[in-house]
Amino acid sequence: MHRYRTHTCGQLRETHAGETVRLSGWVHRVRDHGGLLFIDLRDHYGLTQIVCDPDSPGFKVAESLRSEWCIKIDGLVKQRTPETVNAHLPTGQIEVFAQGIEVLGAAKELPLPVFGEPEYPEDIRLKYRFLDLRRETLHANIVKRTQIIASMRERMTEIGFHEYTTPILTASSPEGARDFLVPSRIHPGKFYALPQAPQQFKQLLMMAGFDRYFQIAPCFRDEDPRADRLPGEFYQLDLEMSFVTQEDVWDTMEPVLRSIFEKFADGKPVSQKFRRIPYDTAIRTYGSDKPDLRNPIEMQAVTEHFAGSGFKVFARMIEADPKAEVWAIPAKTGGSRAFCDRMNSWAQQPGPAGPRLYLLAQGERRPRGCRPRCQEHRPGAHRSGPPAARPR
Repeated sequence: MHRYRTHTCGQLRETHAGETVRLSGWVHRVRDHGGLLFIDLRDHYGLTQIVCDPDSPGFKVAESLRSEWCIKIDGLVKQRTPETVNAHLPTGQIEVFAQGIEVLGAAKELPLPVFGEPEYPEDIRLKYRFLDLRRETLHANIVKRTQIIASMRERMTEIGFHEYTTPILTASSPEGARDFLVPSRIHPGKFYALPQAPQQFKQLLMMAGFDRYFQIAPCFRDEDPRADRLPGEFYQLDLEMSFVTQEDVWDTMEPVLRSIFEKFADGKPVSQKFRRIPYDTAIRTYGSDKPDLRNPIEMQAVTEHFAGSGFKVFARMIEADPKAEVWAIPAKTGGSRAFCDRMNSWAQQPGPAGPRLYLLAQGERRPRGCRPRCQEHRPGAHRSGPPAARPR
């Protein structure tokens, strides 16, 4: 029998019932059910439930176990009874009755718990990163990241691309951020720079006739941290193609990206054809050239509604300039007086001169006999939001 394990903690199934096995891993948690101990043993591959009763030779050792102790267990695989099956666990059909337990590495009281993944201050999580990375969510994220990168490499190779690695130490060059500088040992007083992108190197490859290049490239940029990345931890799928048009790039990369999302979407639907939105349309409709299409709200042209209206700010602008346009965001729940008062108060706060944004309450109609300048029902009375949709 192997010194440490015959199987991993995610490998045992019903077909292994009756076998004597050896497992090694970390104690995820220990549960005491009136003298009967249940130990969840964890390794990179999964979790296996270990059962230890008072008659077991390793019971005294089992009583001393604590979370994150590294142990080795010899035991007999038994099938669970129907009422104790754990359908949420790949190994939930079986359990291992411990016949011997050896402590490979004891652990003192932990500075942060692994089981349950409670929120903890970031400085503690970073100081004890090796413990933080044992958490199921973080562990799964890192594994999935490597799987995505492997899938990208496979698909890029299938369509005729070759991966070429580019230099990490280079001369400083202007990019979108500051360089990370590295002092030179053989050239005292001079510095290398970590590349912000492999731009120049991949263009040299194209000039040299390599035709199709890709790389999972690190981009070193001395900039402030962002919500989705930290300095030095920004990697991208970088590529170049020779003798191609813009349409060729789209037709080549769209299947690659779609297949990646389909494989790792966990059952979520993936669009079979990427929507292409012209820049002018995106700015007019969403106020951004990278809109979040999950948001159903779209800006609409309302120039004709304000032409000749009692709202002079827009009416005079439209009358003076035939090209002037008024765009607005429909606000389905914005018709109440309280809403109007809040939005008017917001719009009157110190800031850029002139109206910022006018929300038209969709479906709102001015009651008969209501004065055109009525604070609640006059057109354009509802001001709010960012300055994305203002008169043009």
